[in-house]
Amino acid sequence: MTRERVISTSGGWPVAGLLFVAAFGIGYLFYWSIAGRPSPEVWGLVSAIVAALLWGFITAGFFMLQPNQSAVLMLFGSYRGTTKQPGLRWANPLLQKVKVSLRAHNLNGQKLKVNDKRGNPIEIAVVVVWRVEDTAQACFDVEDYKQYVEVQSESAVRHLATQYPYDTIESEEQSLRGSLDEVSGALRQELSEKLRHAGVVVDDARISHLAYAPEIAGAMLRRQQAEAIVAARTRIVDGAVGMVEMALSRLDEHRTVQLDEERKAAMVSNLLVVLCGEREATPVVNTGTLYG
Repeated sequence: MTRERVISTSGGWPVAGLLFVAAFGIGYLFYWSIAGRPSPEVWGLVSAIVAALLWGFITAGFFMLQPNQSAVLMLFGSYRGTTKQPGLRWANPLLQKVKVSLRAHNLNGQKLKVNDKRGNPIEIAVVVVWRVEDTAQACFDVEDYKQYVEVQSESAVRHLATQYPYDTIESEEQSLRGSLDEVSGALRQELSEKLRHAGVVVDDARISHLAYAPEIAGAMLRRQQAEAIVAARTRIVDGAVGMVEMALSRLDEHRTVQLDEERKAAMVSNLLVVLCGEREATPVVNTGTLYG
């Protein structure tokens, strides 16, 4: 595994100043070799030509780096180091300079059709924020680090979808739709493990699109509605039973009225009808005796 080595390069402006002065010297040497002479000085012309070639060779060492940009330096296929100093820089002209951006990148993943934990087909897409941390690994340990990020992100999303159901009524069970923070954390951790071999770190990863596949969307909507109704009715019944128990307990505690088992059953039935009914109950006033 390749490790990044940060090296420093020469400032470009001092070298440019020296080359500017050298250009005048080379021009004067050309002029001196041919001006005012019946025949040009051969050694002067040769020296001027060699100096001009050397001047052109040195100028090939200039390169420009913007903030949050680096250059990987290689000499005849051998990794020499990485420079991250912004501005006009100069290095050995024989060095190959491969620029690598250190800025944050956004990967807006495509919609993928996968099956969730329950086997239901769903559509899912994610947004991944990533950046290069180790330029040597990004350049030498993978063929194309950008394509590597895309492929591994798709693989992680497909694996993530199989670990959670799309939605659930039970609050203690995590789901893709109801536990976005937990799911995003799991996705970010899995991507970090996959991409660290390419010198890439993941700053954030979140689901950007989540829906049932079109062929089952209608059926799953009706299923969700039915589950919601069942859960709501269960909550209502639990509350109604608690209120009835409290009412009977209070009546016995304060001895407000003495009821036999039959009358208690009738009272429980009436209270449950009133508390659990979907419509408002119509009160009936009993004008007779308790047992009439």
